[in-house]
Parts: sequence; C-alpha cells; structure tokens
Amino acid sequence: MADHSLLSAFLLGVIEGITEFLPISSTGHLIIAEQWLGQRSDTFNIVIQAGAILAVTIIYWRRLMDLALGWREPKNFQYAAKLMLAFLITAVLGLIVKKMGFELPENASPIAWALVIGGIWMIVAEWAAAKRPQSTEITWLVAVLVGIAQVIAGVFPGTSRSASTIFIAMLAGTGNRAAATEFAFLVGIPTMYAASGYQLLKTVNENGFAGEDWASLGVAFVTSTVVAFIAVKWLLSYIQTNRFTVFAIYRIILGIALLGMAYSGIIA
Repeated sequence: MADHSLLSAFLLGVIEGITEFLPISSTGHLIIAEQWLGQRSDTFNIVIQAGAILAVTIIYWRRLMDLALGWREPKNFQYAAKLMLAFLITAVLGLIVKKMGFELPENASPIAWALVIGGIWMIVAEWAAAKRPQSTEITWLVAVLVGIAQVIAGVFPGTSRSASTIFIAMLAGTGNRAAATEFAFLVGIPTMYAASGYQLLKTVNENGFAGEDWASLGVAFVTSTVVAFIAVKWLLSYIQTNRFTVFAIYRIILGIALLGMAYSGIIA
C-alpha cells in the first residue's frame, strides 16, 4: 500500500509539474488523474503546487532580484508596480469570489468544456494577436486584465491560469509571446504563493496535519519541483520560435475525449 501511495504521489507530482505552467490546465489534469490514482488531501494538493511555484521562482530569480534591487530605475519600478497591481486585483476579486462561494463542481464535464473552449480561444487569440504590431511593453491595461484573468481561471477548473493570462496579455497589447509569458509567470509567483499559503493556513486550522503521509508529500514535492523546472525551461525555449497552437489542439482533443468518457460513465 505504501509503495502504491508513493507511486501515486510521484505520478501526481509529474502531472502537476508538467501542467501547472503549460497552458493546458493543471487543475483539470489533476482532478481527472485523481479519479484513477485516488483522492488526495488539500495539504497534498498545496504541496505539489508549491513545488511548481518554487521551480518557476528559481528560473526567474535573476529577474526578480533585478526588479527588487533595481527598483529605483523607472523601467523596473513601473514593471514591478504593474505586477503588484495585477496581484492585488487577483487577491481582492479572489476573496470576493470565495466569499460568494462561486465555483463550479470539480468533475469532468465542466473541465472538459473549459478545455475545449479554452483551446479554441487560444487559436483565435493568437491569430488575432499576430495581426497586431509586435510589442514587448506591458501596459497598465494588460496588468488589470491579467489580474482579472487569474480570477476567472480560478473559478473555472480547466481554463488554465497560464493560458488565460498569457493570451489576454497578447490580445491587450503585448503581442510578443515571450514578453506576455514572462509577465504571466511573474504575476503567478506571488499569486500562487499567497493562494497556497492562505489555503494551507485554512487547512491547518480546520484539520491540522493529522493523517498526512509525509513520505508521499516529500516525493510529490520534489517531483513537482524538478519536472516543473524542466517543463518551464522547455516552454520558454519553445515559444521563441513556435506558436501555442499545439497546446490548443491538445486541449481540444483531451476535452472531447473527456466529454465522451463522462457521458459514457467511464469517469464522473
């Protein structure tokens, strides 16, 4: 049983690491995977997400240090201010959404639809962004819309935080894939740390750590960190010369397959 638990933790760590920052929805993949690998605790889900965030923090540590130490430079100050604005919008709207209790059931059908619709949206958005002048500038409008997009992605499992933020940035004026992706990922660092910290405190206050499998948590955390590091490094290289089309097609195919399995009763 222990071996099975460690294997499941490893597989879920791999899934989280690959999907958290690729525009294909980590939440959607994990919810589906748990139907075969078993439901995991809230603490487990927080830990594997923390591993993915740590990986991206390591990748961007030079950029983060540059922004922190060079904040007196107008360019760095404005960029950091836009990151903070996007984060604050997400935090405030996210708390409002939480208080309202507005979220979809975490089962296959709505996730599948979000994957399909999101895939189509990605194709249309990249086509539209390609017609705009190429720009690496992050405007205040981009910051506001990215903040809102993060909340929307949190409400609708399967949407993908990275997909919604990258493509709204591209459509709102940052036509450059690399610039849009960097801003989306940098905003995601404080956002996901804050969300994970909030969720962890809530979980500890309600249930503590009773019954947690620490070995599985450790395996999942390390696996998620290593795999996410590799996946994000690959993505950043890939988008230099390629569009996101392959991810959009994957989402549409996966979403249709999940809809078929859901309607046939194979998955819930």
